Amino acid sequence: MEIKEPRKVSVFNNVGGGGQYVRKQVCAYWLEGRCNRNPCRFMHRLSPAPQSKDHSGLVPSDNRKPKSTWRNANSCGSMNRTIHTNEGAKKCAQGRSIQDTHQRFSTTRVAATCDRNSQKGQVKMCQYWLSDNCVHGEKCKYLHSYFSGSGFSMLTMLDGHTKAVTGIALPSGSDKLYSGSKDGSVRVWDCHSGQCVGVVKLDTKVCCLISEGQWVFVGLQNAVKVWNLQRQTELHLNGPVGQVCSMVVSNDMLFAGVEGGCIFAWKFSSDQCSPELVGSLKGHDGDVVAVAVGASNRLYSGSKDNTVKVWDLQNMQCLQTLCGHSSDVTSVLCWDNFLLSGSLDNTIKVWAATDSGLLEVVYEHREESGILSLEGIHDAEAKPILLCSCKGNNMKLYELPSLAERGRIFAKRDIQSVQIASGGLFFSGDETGQVFVWKLDEARS
Repeated sequence: MEIKEPRKVSVFNNVGGGGQYVRKQVCAYWLEGRCNRNPCRFMHRLSPAPQSKDHSGLVPSDNRKPKSTWRNANSCGSMNRTIHTNEGAKKCAQGRSIQDTHQRFSTTRVAATCDRNSQKGQVKMCQYWLSDNCVHGEKCKYLHSYFSGSGFSMLTMLDGHTKAVTGIALPSGSDKLYSGSKDGSVRVWDCHSGQCVGVVKLDTKVCCLISEGQWVFVGLQNAVKVWNLQRQTELHLNGPVGQVCSMVVSNDMLFAGVEGGCIFAWKFSSDQCSPELVGSLKGHDGDVVAVAVGASNRLYSGSKDNTVKVWDLQNMQCLQTLCGHSSDVTSVLCWDNFLLSGSLDNTIKVWAATDSGLLEVVYEHREESGILSLEGIHDAEAKPILLCSCKGNNMKLYELPSLAERGRIFAKRDIQSVQIASGGLFFSGDETGQVFVWKLDEARS
């Protein structure tokens, strides 16, 4: 089924700048945080009302255009839950000694709390500005912006979902962005215009959404819906009992964490008409809300039972249970030699392997509120950056391994979904249904 192309009106004048729309103009004083008119005859937002087309129950098409405003490069593969340093690809949880690990994270003891001096004060966003009701203008003591810091910028805001955004994906080489929501829909956004060009309505809420190559996977109640964008086919993977809470793809395998504690595994390839259910991993006592695949054929899973489990994917056996968090483990991420886990107990724990090969906590970073999501991205100088979404309507950008804060992103409600793409692009989706497109600054010539 073909989705009609929107008008060729670019969202931006350039990659890092704001756009100018056909019917309404953005208030220049509002952009500077100085507008004190209420109401104002100019627009106090960065995108016009969405113009979507309803394509209920149909496979979203992936029509291509020769150029794009923001998109994945054709040469870029799918993003997994592993980030590497510019020293080269290294194996997660293998190699360095514990003493070296302490030195890298600038700590002298295991489970050391974070250095308060590395945090840039209590930057707060004006809640009245969010609703266009702040009358203080430039005299307001709170921030009139969706972000603070340097080295990145907001490209656009995508409005359309009516409930929390739970998954965002930009398939490799595609000029369409996909977002899933608890409102029971998947929206398709055109990267040239920033407009919604398709809506797929589902019978139940979307809890997670990812992509791999030309595949898009949508986690639903008791099933995973699969779209092959190249073949324009739709599949329905049965097996899970309960809500599919998390997914990850690695080596032609799809792993789905389900409420209740089970992880299902499917094998798929471009030659198969449908992925094959090959087994399940059982051991968690709570919903599996985070999964990541590292080196040495290891799967890491985080659960509401407060633990992280390490699985050997060759024999589908649990190798170790990591007990260190005191609340839900909401995110797991492999970086260099290390495993990072985020929890609602307000901590990010860094795990590394001992001489025996078992993982233990080598560093602990404490936030003021619970961690919702962790993602890793590289800046233009190939330095790793940690994106840390927390309760309290904000996301922080940290440099690794110092965990020095580079900036903050704010939202109207908690940022539940964070996703990265090539070229310094990353995306955030909050509980109100808004999707934001961000970009790290390019290297200076």
